[in-house]
Amino acid sequence: MRRFAWVIGAALPLVGAWPALAEDVVIRIEAKRGAEAAAQTAAAWGAQFPDVVTFPAGSDWVAIALGPMPREAAAARLEQLKAENKVPGDSFLSTAEGRDLTRIAAAATAPTAPEPAAAPGSASTFAPAIPAADPAGNAAEPVVGDLAGEDAPTAAPSSAEPAPQAETPVAAEPPPAQFFLRLESSPDRAKAEAMLEKWRQTLPEAGLWTMPNGRSAIAFGPMDEVTGKAWLRALRNAGAVPKDAFLSPGEDMGEIAIIGAKPDLGAPPAEDAAPVPMPPLEQIQRALRWAGHYQGAIDGKDGPMTQKAIAEEIVRLRASPDTATAMAELIRRREAWRAEMGLTQLQDAHTGLMLPAPMDKLQFDRAERALSIYGPKDGSGAALILFSQPGGQQEMLDIAGLVTALGWVPAPERKVERGSLILDGRNQTHIGHAEGRVMDGRAQGFVLIWPISDPEDQVRLAAEISDNLARFAPAAGEAQPEAPAIAPATAVPQD
Repeated sequence: MRRFAWVIGAALPLVGAWPALAEDVVIRIEAKRGAEAAAQTAAAWGAQFPDVVTFPAGSDWVAIALGPMPREAAAARLEQLKAENKVPGDSFLSTAEGRDLTRIAAAATAPTAPEPAAAPGSASTFAPAIPAADPAGNAAEPVVGDLAGEDAPTAAPSSAEPAPQAETPVAAEPPPAQFFLRLESSPDRAKAEAMLEKWRQTLPEAGLWTMPNGRSAIAFGPMDEVTGKAWLRALRNAGAVPKDAFLSPGEDMGEIAIIGAKPDLGAPPAEDAAPVPMPPLEQIQRALRWAGHYQGAIDGKDGPMTQKAIAEEIVRLRASPDTATAMAELIRRREAWRAEMGLTQLQDAHTGLMLPAPMDKLQFDRAERALSIYGPKDGSGAALILFSQPGGQQEMLDIAGLVTALGWVPAPERKVERGSLILDGRNQTHIGHAEGRVMDGRAQGFVLIWPISDPEDQVRLAAEISDNLARFAPAAGEAQPEAPAIAPATAVPQD
């Protein structure tokens, strides 16, 4: 009994060493591949918000955000912007510390084209300003010179230079036909607007058209026909659009009632291109787990859970409607994130466990019996606790009780099965996640503590640790067995 009291008393200072976080955060609203695409999109957002910033998000991805600002103010602002449908529904808060933020020029200096006005009484749109479009979705070309009703100034030819020879006019190729993915329609305008708001939760670029027959139709586009057919198939496979959704030519779409935005969709592979090899399924499953969209086993088997997660991720990622290309891109993004997070292989001699860990944000604090404790480094607000001791189900539950008592996982939701447990909880400062397993006669696992302001990285990091936690050596002191280090959490210390 005394041993349990000693362990708790020694561990409490670690919790007290984590002050409430007052760091600034940003509201992440979008990400683009490539600096040029990101700059254009950020400039469009800058026409709506005065505090647009960009920062590298791994490899060639650039994040677009608002801020920085205190977390409390950001949370309230994000809630309001979502309620007003001015930012995508999947926008989230992310820590600003350590980001290489680049401020976008004020809207007055950003060259933007006027946005077409929505129909009277229509819902607002959160899409960045885009050039005016005709009903087919083709951007309007600027009118210059005599065609605009003005005499365009021209330089008189120099007498020392021969007059330019007339060139044979070359017929311009007509632009490719534009198509829209028709999702749903209704004869009731108010009902159609409500349907549009619902569709924008998953396809935020969707818009509303008034069809020649008077119905209001929700559509997604424009895109060329080949791209449209490929993405229609991918969206159907993922269950993201109705089975009766179809591709409609732009000339059949009628009048724009509520404008959307042109979706950023990866092109399908060219017909004459060599097929992209399918990555190993185990790598795909790990990448899907990292993305937070797969909870199945990492077993390399093409089961229904894996197939469903792949189809849904193709739609979320939008890199390509081709499965192999999309999954290769997802794996590349995961590797870029691992590099950005500074993940290194941690081998902890005290517990004998090894795992990937963000050691730029952690530093070893101390080892106590079954615990190896890594506290926050440079005020990161992160911590990692590894545990390993002889025992089975009861010893694993005892450790879970200790983790809860110390507040490492506040007010946790518990998932307990034979041989495993998962705890998830959060408070105003941090997110706690713990996993325990009984393997080879030992109760072992980890607790990850992460700042509340960065939930996306917390989920990804927890998945990385869970999928790669392994034993590389016996725990220190195993040559001299002793009684279990942690007694049941319900024990009361006695003199």
